[in-house]
Amino acid sequence: MMTSEPLLCGLDVGTTNIKALIFTPDGQVAAQASRPTPAHVPQPGHAHYEPEELWQTTVTALRQATAQVDTRRIVSVAVASMGEAGVPLDSDNRALYPAIAWFDPRTQPQAAWLEQHIGKDRLFQITGLSLQPIFGLCKLLWLKQNEPDVFNRTVRWLNTAEYIAFRLSGEQATDYSLASRTLALDIARRQWADDILREAGIRHNPYAPLVPSGTPIGHVTAEASAATGLPTTTLVAAGGHDHVCGSLAAGVTAPGVALNSLGTAETMFLTLDKPLTDSRLGHEGFTQGAHVISGLYYVFGSMYTSGGCVEWFRSALADNRDYSSLIAEAEAVPPGSQGVCFRPHLQLASSPYDDPLAREALLAYDEVPELRTIIAIGGVTRNALWMRIKATVLKRPLELMQVSDAVSLGAAILGGLGAGVYADVPAALASLRPETKRVEPVVEQVGHYDQIYRRVYSHLYPALRPLHHELQHIKQGD
Repeated sequence: MMTSEPLLCGLDVGTTNIKALIFTPDGQVAAQASRPTPAHVPQPGHAHYEPEELWQTTVTALRQATAQVDTRRIVSVAVASMGEAGVPLDSDNRALYPAIAWFDPRTQPQAAWLEQHIGKDRLFQITGLSLQPIFGLCKLLWLKQNEPDVFNRTVRWLNTAEYIAFRLSGEQATDYSLASRTLALDIARRQWADDILREAGIRHNPYAPLVPSGTPIGHVTAEASAATGLPTTTLVAAGGHDHVCGSLAAGVTAPGVALNSLGTAETMFLTLDKPLTDSRLGHEGFTQGAHVISGLYYVFGSMYTSGGCVEWFRSALADNRDYSSLIAEAEAVPPGSQGVCFRPHLQLASSPYDDPLAREALLAYDEVPELRTIIAIGGVTRNALWMRIKATVLKRPLELMQVSDAVSLGAAILGGLGAGVYADVPAALASLRPETKRVEPVVEQVGHYDQIYRRVYSHLYPALRPLHHELQHIKQGD
């Protein structure tokens, strides 16, 4: 019988880093390790992950983390990951092709085909998703049209977290939150949308059996144990989509509280009791899905290059200088940056404008005035200046969750639920001892930012849209 306090492992396989954190049941970090996510950009417009490299990088992070604790105490592990990158497997469970990165734009023709043959509104009504090229079904169709041999040999498609969980346990399962990013889940019925797959020409459903997040799916195999340091007694539970796992750790489990998840990409996340059916949300680029908490849903607007814009600026215009010096210089600039406006949209379509050719930002806050609280998580929250400006622009305080990695903590909570460490989600959240930091709006600057937004910023997209589309025609030789 275990007499020591159990430990819970949460993995976050993200766009930029793969993190392995080990927590006590009250959410305190007992060990942690992080390794850069190995990505490849072989040519403009193509980006991918090699499945074996993802696994080996995860192994390295896990070995570094498990070396810091008594591994006999680790009772569970669950994996959270980016939402749309997936690994095709053959009948022997061997990876057939690199995982196309979620942000890879090569699948735009497949999204256009789905719009023409199935329709954006119908897809939104069934899946809750605004049709965008990032989703898993578009990647499957790309393989069908460009790598037919790979497609014909594919018997299983595992999202990133599911692939890592499979390598840990030897078992395959898809939780509802990651299934929500495939464009193949009937969100209301919580079952695979076989009609959509059939109409898309996918005769064999390649997705794994659906299970709720936190469901036990197996134990760490002997092979995985030897590689990672996790004991074979460690339960592997179904994890989920990274933003949604982060919302669990932040306690965003009821309507009226928003999660602002800030990393390479940014989302504004709201919990729902049931899916929304107004197709206008789909036209504005908003997406829905099943929460990692059974019976709940969510809606969020995304900006795919939020923190990524900072990295772009730092590398392209600031000689890769350290963040502290750049922030110190920015602190000296008057509010409003003397009239300079920047549209942090380097690629893909960001809500509320579903236009991949636009250069737009996430500007959806006016539509949700009933918000009581905005909780912010992610590495970007360490940028104090940015958070102060954000609170001022939103005219609302931000509650910054002070945790090393909320996504990993959310995954660890799901593992703890699967292992019986927590009786249920309320008990798990009650066990945590999160530290938060409140950032208030700068009252004297609210009016200034409000004028910039309403008189200038909100008009930039309509004014620039025809120019962006004209540039695209020129590039295409029209």
